Amino acid sequence: MFLTHLECTFCGLRHEWSQLQNLCTACQKPLFPIYDLAGAGRTLTREALASREKSLWRYREVLPLPADAEPVSLGEGGTPLLRAARFGATLRVEDLWVKDEAQNPTQSFKARGMTTAVSMAKHLGATKLAVPSAGNAGGALAAYAARAGLEAHIFMPSDTPRANIVECRELGAHVVLIDGLITDCGAEIARRKVAEGWFDMSTLKEPYRVEGKKTLGYELAEQLGWVLPDVVLYPTGGGTGLIGMWKAFDEMETLGWIGPARPRMFSVQASGCAPIVRAFEAGEKSAAEFPNAHTCASGLRVPKAVGDFLMLEILRESKGGAVTVDDQEMIRVSRTVGSTEGLFVAPEGAACFAALEKLLAAKQVAADERIVIFNTGSGIKYLDCYEQ
Repeated sequence: MFLTHLECTFCGLRHEWSQLQNLCTACQKPLFPIYDLAGAGRTLTREALASREKSLWRYREVLPLPADAEPVSLGEGGTPLLRAARFGATLRVEDLWVKDEAQNPTQSFKARGMTTAVSMAKHLGATKLAVPSAGNAGGALAAYAARAGLEAHIFMPSDTPRANIVECRELGAHVVLIDGLITDCGAEIARRKVAEGWFDMSTLKEPYRVEGKKTLGYELAEQLGWVLPDVVLYPTGGGTGLIGMWKAFDEMETLGWIGPARPRMFSVQASGCAPIVRAFEAGEKSAAEFPNAHTCASGLRVPKAVGDFLMLEILRESKGGAVTVDDQEMIRVSRTVGSTEGLFVAPEGAACFAALEKLLAAKQVAADERIVIFNTGSGIKYLDCYEQ
């Protein structure tokens, strides 16, 4: 294993990886795993990947978990990057792609983060795992905890899509419904975790979910022949995927796999819950909690994200931006995507297709650029959103 230590993303304080860690002990900001990339690069090469399994664990040298430890895996990663030619034609965009994360176990990108996080939690001795979730993260934790033989405690808003609640329960998790938002669920875990012996698996409040998510960046580069796209549109709630990809780009440059060019990163949020968009437009370095958050895209209903400052840095450094989409537009565009591309995308993914229309109209994105949209989950889990 080439993991050397954990480092605070804000103050730089070093932490040991060999014990369970949540946020930085000095400033309560997220921790990043740091690797010996020179050592990792001796066996992890672009050429070596050709013969490796089509899962995210193909990048084992830049993932946590000792080499002699078996990952808790359900075959996650290796999702297709699909040309969206017919939808692109409706916008006169010729080079449009969609990374379809609905083809992961538990039908969302959350499987990526949970395979690495649960693997490390088990390795480091955790027996009871807890997470606040608006839906897909809970389902993923329930699945991977069951696979690992660990307890899962899922706290969900009471209006979470029923499919997610049923999924968690049928996978053996202890599900508690809270009248409130995901932030209220997180607060309840924080109040009880010490007494209950839970390890908190909240987004960016432990160091390893981001490592699974960063493989989105590795796969994207590999699938595009090691040339990153011009534009990435990413639906943003907690933002781990956006943050993870940016970390992956830096690691790949250090490994000598790509150059310094980066995509312009665009955060897509619901108009009813847009803390990152509001902070970006106001020039703020962090995002205040968004009041009265509401949207049918439950994965976007995150009124306050612990990694807000990291997302805002990425958007500005990449010369990207942030855009909102209302719920009606998500549903309208999801039907267009379905009928043109054969993909039943989650509302969060549909928001990115709708955002592309707005960005093209505003001339923030050009029709001749290579554009990648991330669909983070399957619409089948959001049937309530599509009922007529």
